This record gives sequence, C-alpha cells and structure tokens, in this order.
Amino acid sequence: MNLTNKKISIIGAKRSGIGAAKLVKQLGGIPFVSDSTSDEKMNHFIQQLENENIQYELGVHSERVFDAELFVVSPGVPSDAKVILDAKKKGIEVLSEVELAFNFCAGTIISITGTNGKTTTTAFLGHVLNECGLKSFVAGNIGLAFSEIVLDVKKDDYVSLETSSFQLDYIKNFRAKISMILNITIDHLDRYDNKFENYVASKYRIFENQTDSDALIINDDNEALCNYEIKTKAPIKKFSFTKKLANGVFVESNFAIYFENGIEKFRFNLNDLFIRGEHNWQNAMAVIIAAKLLGVNNEKLTKALCSFRGVEHRLELVKEIDGVKYINDSKATNIDSVIYALKSFDNPIILILGGKDKGNDYSQINDLILSKVKKIYALGSSREKIFKFFHKTMKVEIKETLKECVDAASKEARSGDIVLLSPACASWDQYENFEQRGNEFKKIVETLF
Repeated sequence: MNLTNKKISIIGAKRSGIGAAKLVKQLGGIPFVSDSTSDEKMNHFIQQLENENIQYELGVHSERVFDAELFVVSPGVPSDAKVILDAKKKGIEVLSEVELAFNFCAGTIISITGTNGKTTTTAFLGHVLNECGLKSFVAGNIGLAFSEIVLDVKKDDYVSLETSSFQLDYIKNFRAKISMILNITIDHLDRYDNKFENYVASKYRIFENQTDSDALIINDDNEALCNYEIKTKAPIKKFSFTKKLANGVFVESNFAIYFENGIEKFRFNLNDLFIRGEHNWQNAMAVIIAAKLLGVNNEKLTKALCSFRGVEHRLELVKEIDGVKYINDSKATNIDSVIYALKSFDNPIILILGGKDKGNDYSQINDLILSKVKKIYALGSSREKIFKFFHKTMKVEIKETLKECVDAASKEARSGDIVLLSPACASWDQYENFEQRGNEFKKIVETLF
C-alpha cells in the first residue's frame, strides 16, 4: 500500500485514530482527522494532533472528509454511522485502523479476539514470548494502537494483537499467522442489529484470510464456536476442560496438557498460575498452544506462565484495608465478565454494578449474585434497570457517582468482605473508557484511610 501524497480521512480522534493519523503522515500521506465529539475529553488527543501538525475537525463530519481516497475508521465508530454510509455511496474505500497497520507489519502477528479474555490473553502471550526470548509487541485494542508500533516491528519480531469485532468489521487483507477466538457470548448487539449471528460473523472474520500455513485456536467448550460452522483453510487447534484432544490443550487433574497428533508435548499445573479463576485457566491454555506453535522451550514456557501477574483493571487488587479487599474489575463490561469475577471469590461481596447497558440480561447472574453478594450499589445510566431487577431479593442502593459507591461500601464492609467494581456495563455514560473508570476507582480507594 503506497500512501504517498494520498488524502486519507480518519474517522475518530481517539487512540486508534491518532495512531492511524501519525502512521499516514510518517508514510507520506495527508491525514485529516474528523470526530463528531467536541467535549473536554478530547483535549489530550487534540494536543497530539496539533503537536504533529495534523489537520482535524471536531463536533461534525463536514464535507471535507469526503475529499479523500480512503477512510480509516476507528473501532468506536458504528458501521451504520451516516459518515461511513455516505463514504461508501461515494465509492470511498473504508478500512479499519488494524487493516491499515497490517499492510506495514514486517513481523509475525498473533491476533486474539473473543467476547471476554482478550486483554488478559493478549498481555499474557506478549509476556510469555518476551520472557522466552521472542521479542513481542503488545498492541491493538489494548494499550497502544497497532498503527503506533507497527513501524518498529522487525522481521523476527512478534505482535500480540488484541482484535475486537469492531476492528474486524473493516478488514480486507488482514491475516494473522496465529488467530485465536477465546469465546463468543452475547455482547454488543446494539452494534449488530440485535442479531447474535451478525456478531459471530464479525468475530469469524479473524480467520477469513488465513491459509494452511497458519493456525486457528478456538475454545471447544464455547457454545457459539461449536454451533456456528467454521470454514477455514487454517489447521484448527482447540482447548477444552471437558474433552481430551489429540491436537490442542485439555485439563486433567488441574494440569493443562498439550498434545500434537496424539502425543503429549507439554504439561503445566494450572494451580501454579498467579492469576486466579477458571477463565484465566482458559486464557493460559490458549497461550500455551500459541507458544508451542511458535516453538517455545518447555522449561522457559513454564517459568513464563508462572511469572505473569495479570493486567490492570481485570480483577486487580487495589488495596486491603482493615481486612477488606478492594478489587478493580472495570474491564468487566458484560455479564459473562461479572460471572467470571464472582466465581473467583468465596468471600462476601459488595458489588458496584452499572454504566452504559448494552442489552444485559441480569437473570443470567441472578443466582450467582444471590449466593455471593451481600449488597449492590448501582450507578450510571443503567442504575434504574439494575435496581428494578434486584431490589426485591436483595439490598440495592442507587448512587450517582463512583465515589459515593466506594465511600458507602467502605462504611458497610466488614473484615473478610470484598468491595468489587465489576460493572457489567460499558463506561461511556460517565467515562471516556473503562481504564479511566478503573483509575478513578483506584484513586478513591487510596484516599479512604
């Protein structure tokens, strides 16, 4: 792809949009960034554009955006946004930021998607590869945008790439040497016409360009991955708690055992993981398969698996005060993530729940909450829905701010309790992203005593 002197409109001025704009400029193109948002949350991003002397507009998508040969769309921009539909009508090609960066990646890509576990698994794999002597960049829907690091990636390097369905919606030639689908459960239906099959189809795009020299790793216990046909040229490697596999990883007596063509090649005691929970066992199983496909030594792999400490905002212990543990799980933006979180603890839980609801069915966690949670603090735009569903069977209190939730929970909690921020909702009603929400939670906890 030659970008020299090409006019390229970048829709969305946040992390991936900024990364794409910088990449376009570095490669000789002429970027123009357009974002329909115009509030103070954009100041940090706008400063970066001004520092790079990149032209932009806020609060509107003007006619200028269509003076371009290519649209690069950020994952936060819906596929049915008028600006995108109009670009298509005008014959302007629309690509995702991930697709743009892919064209300039010299290294080996391992692309990771799924409804839950993407961030942890992406960071986990990057950690393992680096600890085992294979230089790996961690990017995508986590930390740095792919376009921010892609020109630093050399031929012998690896990219552990978190890839959301939104990023996959506008790929064209994107291809990973190894792709993973960790799981698919109901989420983001507001972006997919409320049709689960559309969401599945978006996730399945991760392997559409793979060949027989690549590999696809899937969760063989996930209902959607079993029920929706997978058509791929890539060899499939599976992981499972319930089935003994000839090619992949299964669990036996708490050991993750990796088989190739019916022969055991590696085993690891999952109890040796620092990160807790059955979901993290699944993440580790996927990482093991990828590492072995890349030829990682067994002894080094074992040490690397044991040394991973998890990711920020995912079941992160912030502090223990007078026997009460404060856990930041701001990354839990859907029901399944909350299920994983609740199952990870045996202590009584005070749960902070709520935010921008994406169509949650709270009946899926009702029994678990009744058995694990002593009180719910509900906040955000979904607070009334949460109160209405739970208040007849347990204590639920509505709060306006996260600080009010934490302050109230700290007064009510007793030694041995857990105060858990696991919202089951997106953060966009009150925060720019889940990271900002999680960071505020941590700051509030640090000021308690």
